[in-house]
Amino acid sequence: MSEPKRRALDQPIRSTRAEVDVAALEENFNAVRAWSRPAEVLAVIKANAYGHGAVAVARVLEKAGARFLGVALVEEGVELRNAGVAAPILVMGGAYEGGYAQIVDGDLTPVVFRQEHLAALAAAARQAGKQVNVHLKVDTGMGRLGIPPDALDSFLDGLAQAPELVLDGVASHLANADAADPASTREQVRAFAEVLRRVDATGLQVRWRHLSNSAAVLDHAEARESLRLNLVRPGLVLYGLPPVPRLAGEISLRPVLSWKTQVSHLKTVPVGTPVSYGSTWHAPRRSTVATLPVGYADGYSRALSNKASVLVRGRRAPVVGRVCMDMTMVDVTEVAGVTLGDEVVLLGEQGTERIGAEELAALQDTIPYEVLCGVSARVPRVAVGR
Repeated sequence: MSEPKRRALDQPIRSTRAEVDVAALEENFNAVRAWSRPAEVLAVIKANAYGHGAVAVARVLEKAGARFLGVALVEEGVELRNAGVAAPILVMGGAYEGGYAQIVDGDLTPVVFRQEHLAALAAAARQAGKQVNVHLKVDTGMGRLGIPPDALDSFLDGLAQAPELVLDGVASHLANADAADPASTREQVRAFAEVLRRVDATGLQVRWRHLSNSAAVLDHAEARESLRLNLVRPGLVLYGLPPVPRLAGEISLRPVLSWKTQVSHLKTVPVGTPVSYGSTWHAPRRSTVATLPVGYADGYSRALSNKASVLVRGRRAPVVGRVCMDMTMVDVTEVAGVTLGDEVVLLGEQGTERIGAEELAALQDTIPYEVLCGVSARVPRVAVGR
């Protein structure tokens, strides 16, 4: 007897989802592009587009006019190419071991800062019969990746010995662009200016010069103008959040991601009833508790236990007890009329209430970047706002 044919899922069964507002994404991109002119935009979509879905976001931003897309890993660049994304892709993470052939085959542009990068890329390019564009990364004070400025001459000599490689850009990265005190950023700008002067003095015609992340885009326009930077690298602002609260309102932004689920179970419990692992919450009165099909395996952090709120029927309801791997409980006693299947907002707006990534980040003692990136792959991303 043959095995019965099982039908594949054509849509998720569980109600938990992350909604990605395409219209808001386009508006944010256009606002950043207008703010940054005449520089063009390298849209940073590493880490699954900060949790928003890299392929879908890349397609939207490519169509909107992003000059480059920025990823951290070769694997991220290959994923975009396999999905048909044709825009130039800058691979910024520097972890290329074993991936040089994929860089060449995928027409990806890597940042380079080690002699081994040059040798291995040149070998892969020769094998493929191609030339490869590269961007030189210089460490002006971040202390993470890049050649030190005093190694610039020897590195450029190494590039000159590799005709398969074309120096298409020079970049650095700011460590404290979001700080209220601009001293550190000014020192990095000064160091990068000297690097650019030395590169120009060689006679090399380097097309792209870039330094500005989201915070620098909003708060350090003078750096872009004084260095004649012609490319900026916004990340978080594209997704509708300022990098720090003090920069909120500099340009109009709309959050792109909303995280939603539904009430999957309701029960009324007597006073004193414990809820969830460890019995960290006991009902202070006869209470109605709703169970939600979302937990820390989805990225809704266990650190939010007994701290966060969700939105139900336009009102806040507190998370009670420990967040579980797949479920979270909330106290809906004070929310009239809650029924099975009611929409619940974990992140986003409902009625006049809003829960932002900044709020969840503060409760977890982290930053909004981590909240967004933490939404796991098992949460479907659904495009809305078209």
